[in-house]
Amino acid sequence: MAKVEHRGGLDRVLVLEVARVTEAAAIAAAKLRGRGDEKAADKAAVDAMRRELSKIHIKGRVVIGEGEMDESPMLYIGEEVGLGDGLEVDIAVDPLEGTTICAKGMPNALAVLAIAERGGLLNAPDMYMDKIAIGPGYPDGVIDLDATPAENLDRLAKAKGVPMSDVTACILDRPRHAELIAAVRKAGAGVQLIPDGDIAGVIWTTDAAETGIDVYFGIGGAPEGVLAAAALRCIGGQMQGRLHPLKKEEEARAATMGITDIRRKFTMEEMASGDVIFSATGVTDGSLLDGVHFRNNFAETETVVLRSKTGTVRRIKTSFRMIGTKAPF
Repeated sequence: MAKVEHRGGLDRVLVLEVARVTEAAAIAAAKLRGRGDEKAADKAAVDAMRRELSKIHIKGRVVIGEGEMDESPMLYIGEEVGLGDGLEVDIAVDPLEGTTICAKGMPNALAVLAIAERGGLLNAPDMYMDKIAIGPGYPDGVIDLDATPAENLDRLAKAKGVPMSDVTACILDRPRHAELIAAVRKAGAGVQLIPDGDIAGVIWTTDAAETGIDVYFGIGGAPEGVLAAAALRCIGGQMQGRLHPLKKEEEARAATMGITDIRRKFTMEEMASGDVIFSATGVTDGSLLDGVHFRNNFAETETVVLRSKTGTVRRIKTSFRMIGTKAPF
C-alpha cells in the first residue's frame, strides 16, 4: 500500500486505506450473518480489520478497541498497529458494531473505524457513556446533557421551527431507558427505538429529512460514543457525552486513562479533534448503508468515508472478486 506522508494533517491516501480496512471486516462478518454466534462474527471482523491495518504505512495506536490487553487478544486499547514507518495516529475501531443484530441477521450492522492525528481521539475505557447528539444546522448550545429531555426537545423544536410532534428521538431499546422514553413521549415528541447500533443512530441525526431522526438520546458504549463523535466532526453536528460507570473499578480504569473527573461532560470536539477520517461499511442492509451482498464469485460492499478537514463525504460501492472464500485485499 502507498506510504502516507505527513504534510500537516492526515494524508488523503488514508481515505482509501481506511475504506479497505472496514470493507475487509464487513465481508468477514457478513459470512456469519444470521448464524446466531455473536463471538464468531465479531472475531472474524476483528481478525480481518487487524490484518488490513498491519499493511498501512502508519504508526498507529489503538485508543478505542475491543477492550484491555488482558481481555482481548486483538485490537486492544494501547495496541500498536500499522507498519510503523509513517504518520503517528490514533485509531478507534468497532470491527462489528451491532454483534447481536449481525448474529440475528437484522438491519444496520456496521464495520467502523476512525483515525486521527495523535492525541485527536479521546482515550475512553470500555464502559457506558450517556450521550446526546443532533445534526448540523443548529445554533451552538441547543442541546445540553444536563438539561431534561423535555428542555432539550423544546429547544430543538424551536430551533428547527416545527411543532414538538414533528420531532423524533432515536433511543436504544433497553430497560434502562424506560424513564427517558416516557419523558420524550410525555413532551410530545416521537421515539424510534433501535435494538443495537448507536453509532448509526447518531449519524442518522445528520440527515433528518431522509432518516426522520432529529436527536439521539441515551446510555450506550463509550467507545461507540467516541466513534460517533468522530463521524459528527466530519459531517457537522453537536454531541455531548459523559461516562456512566456502574462500579468503582470502572472509575479507577478511567483514571488510569487520564479521566480523573468521572462527571466531566465531554463535547464532540473533546472526543474527536484535529483532522479525522471516519469509515463505515455495511454488514447487514440498513438505513445508512447496504450490507455485503454475495453474488456468484463476488462480494459487493457499500462504504461511507468522511473527513473533517475537507468536509468530504464519499460513498463507495465496491465489487470484490472472491478467491475461494476470501476477498483479494
